[in-house]
Amino acid sequence: MEIGKVYTFKLNSGEEMIAKVMDTDPGNNHVTIQDPVSVAPGPQGMGLVPSMFTADPDKNPWLNMSSVAIYSLTDESVLMKYIEATTGIKVPEKRILVG
Repeated sequence: MEIGKVYTFKLNSGEEMIAKVMDTDPGNNHVTIQDPVSVAPGPQGMGLVPSMFTADPDKNPWLNMSSVAIYSLTDESVLMKYIEATTGIKVPEKRILVG
């Protein structure tokens, strides 16, 4: 797992969460994450909602890796939506310019 990358975690509960990994501590079986969001169904399909509503936004939570069934780097199209949801910055689509 690379620090600074955004990963999708499938939790043992079945919930899917996306977060940026800030630090790892394999000895204690946890990772420090930033801006965790959960994938949830909405009126227009799947959406991203904050995983924790009452946590201090200036503190990075820990994710207990024993609660994770599987994880992977987040897909590029979902990553763009994650960046938009957590920063408010809309990332433009990658397009090939032809002249």
